[in-house]
Amino acid sequence: MKRILIVIATICALIGFARPALAFCGFYVAKADSSLYNQASQVIIARDRDRTVLTMANDYQGEVKDFALVVPVPVLLSEDQVNVGEPKIIERIDAFSAPRLVEYFDSNPCAIPSPVPMLESRVGALEDGAIMTGRAGNAADLGVTIEDQFTVGEYDILLLSAEESDGLETWLRQNEYQIPEGASALLQPYIRQNMKFFVARVNLEEFEESGYQKLRPLMMAFESPKFRLPIRLGTMNAQSEQDLIVYLLSPGGQVELTNYRTVKVPSNLELPGFVEEEFTDFYKSMFATSHAKEQKKVAFLEYAWDMGWCDPCVADALSPEELRQAGVFWDTTSRGGGSNVFITRLHVRYTRDRFPEDLRFQSTSNRENFQGRYIIRHPYKGEMDCPAGIEYQRNLQQRLEREAQTLARLTDWDIQEIRSKIDLPDIEPRPWWRRLWD
Repeated sequence: MKRILIVIATICALIGFARPALAFCGFYVAKADSSLYNQASQVIIARDRDRTVLTMANDYQGEVKDFALVVPVPVLLSEDQVNVGEPKIIERIDAFSAPRLVEYFDSNPCAIPSPVPMLESRVGALEDGAIMTGRAGNAADLGVTIEDQFTVGEYDILLLSAEESDGLETWLRQNEYQIPEGASALLQPYIRQNMKFFVARVNLEEFEESGYQKLRPLMMAFESPKFRLPIRLGTMNAQSEQDLIVYLLSPGGQVELTNYRTVKVPSNLELPGFVEEEFTDFYKSMFATSHAKEQKKVAFLEYAWDMGWCDPCVADALSPEELRQAGVFWDTTSRGGGSNVFITRLHVRYTRDRFPEDLRFQSTSNRENFQGRYIIRHPYKGEMDCPAGIEYQRNLQQRLEREAQTLARLTDWDIQEIRSKIDLPDIEPRPWWRRLWD
């Protein structure tokens, strides 16, 4: 095993020095997943043509009995279009696409490299647990119509349509939905577009019998030419900025936003070695700094890749069964040996004033790979009794300073504090004959 690791490290070093932008054969160290954020909503959207399967993680706070969800949908959904998902599937797709930290180890600059073989590059419902009827007597008076109602798993589901936003807000309050004052202003645009409202509340009896400790994600499938994700209603309960991570799956290529700019997170940058122990703080600071520089009006691309492989891999690629659980409904096989599923991971930090519209998407055929990837290169610390070793040490000082400057620029951390954490090497004086020769 030791010899194998040495060979791999040698190959990576040779490739890395030759063409660092193309070399992804570092060792995976850490990842920046959704657990970094206290209030990060997560949504999986699998879409092919006009068909969409939407999976929502329910990151509620408080008692399960108080959970309620109101989502605008473009069409009325029937019972067979709503399902509960596997709790682990969002964690799996999050881990697979998370920004990652990798590390390399410098080889001995005095060693004579030996030939190595070429490797192929891929290295509550009501108290009695019944379905809500919504006080049908006054629903019509308020311009609210209960189009359908059913139970799916631990959820009681209502499909509503409304004529006026004031009437819908009143109806929700009368049925004990805790929504803030002034909600009608956010509901009105959806009513004007003739959208329906998917309303879910926990069926406590079903939840207790299910044996689950947490609510499972809700999935809904529908067909519509509109490729959107409503986020405006989510700002009603927001006390500050909200984080949203959207995993978009398509058979073609990247999915792009059409009504907001998309910016790639800073990537493929070399950082000081101590970041390995502080990667969580680094990524949160880096994202906040980048967000502020873009005036808080953009979405960040954190990952775009064929789901059939990864380099480096933060987690195993999803199996065909896991892709199905994530909502993929088309054939996932591909002639090229990869997967007929492409993932786009977008991270949006939004507020009501900065994001006045819901997110609108379009599918593309762009299969360009991208990942948020950060690099640590550990200096060689053995004996270096050759001119190349002394030159390596001199260049190393410059490299470590560049890494410190990069980290300070990305995070706005104090440059002096960064330098104090860097283990600077001891540089031997150049021999008299080398100084004379120079």
